[in-house]
Amino acid sequence: MKFSPLAIGSLPIGFPAIQAALSGYSDWAQRRIVRQLGASATISEVMLDQFIISVTHGKGKKAKRFLRVEENDHPVGAQLMGCQPEEFALAARKVVEWGFDWVDINFGCPVKKILGRHRGGFHLTQPTVALAIVRAVREAVPQDMPVTLKMRRGLDDSPKSLENFREILHGARELGIDVFTIHPRTVLQRYVGPSDWDFLRQLRKEAPEITLLGSGDLFTAEDCRQMLTTTGVNGITIARGAIGNPWIFRDLRAMDEGRPVPPPPDLYEQRNVIEEHFSLATELYGEKRVTFIMKKFCVKYAQRHPRPEEVRDAFLAMKNPMDWKTVLERYYPSA
Repeated sequence: MKFSPLAIGSLPIGFPAIQAALSGYSDWAQRRIVRQLGASATISEVMLDQFIISVTHGKGKKAKRFLRVEENDHPVGAQLMGCQPEEFALAARKVVEWGFDWVDINFGCPVKKILGRHRGGFHLTQPTVALAIVRAVREAVPQDMPVTLKMRRGLDDSPKSLENFREILHGARELGIDVFTIHPRTVLQRYVGPSDWDFLRQLRKEAPEITLLGSGDLFTAEDCRQMLTTTGVNGITIARGAIGNPWIFRDLRAMDEGRPVPPPPDLYEQRNVIEEHFSLATELYGEKRVTFIMKKFCVKYAQRHPRPEEVRDAFLAMKNPMDWKTVLERYYPSA
């Protein structure tokens, strides 16, 4: 089986599987790990436009966490979130200067406090403002730079929500949006219940001219293959399914190349990847913070261990890098 290659506007991507933006997770270290294991492109953690406007490139630890882009990281997109068109535009110009390859607009975040501040998925309730944001970003960056849009299928299941969705989708297309990433749950649904892949199939039929990326319930390579082959999407963005399981990209590439899917990573391979991830995270955050940061990743890695609950609890009890090394030596043999 060979998947069709993906392009984001004028930017060739190739293999149609991308690490999605995931707040608190898709930092530089995580993005580097998935690239090593087969992701063709990655997207930054979602970044508030006001934060981007307020910092100077390289200034401060938080800026370094969000804005780090190196030669081996391309292609990489910057996902922006906010509420005002003017601030979106200013932030978009900055991420272009800092070396990102495209700008991704977030109209999908379902977190309650984000909605309360009229950001993320809230924009699906106000097409006029949403399209003003799209226009401002599109006009702020070079014409040859892709601008993409991340959406859910509406605030809820009401006819008005679907009407708003379609107005934003088609309006954004007219304004020059290159790619739409659709998570086919509603904003109010958050992550509860199954993702409605039928919505993606119908959207493909209604708007065959758009480049469509699918998201939602992609936890195995087989899930990814099913979405690619049954919904008609041009590509996929993998979010939660890649945390603690970066091998999902390797496995999907094997399917793409007609090779047998590799066996699950043994404890030696798991250890190598966890060590590399910890090393990259230490470079990004420093030794004082890295153990706290890595807990959320290690808990996910532990799910692949034969004793997942015991290993999870050991990782959660870590307080410093020495504790992490002790856990690794106890549960993950070295070659």
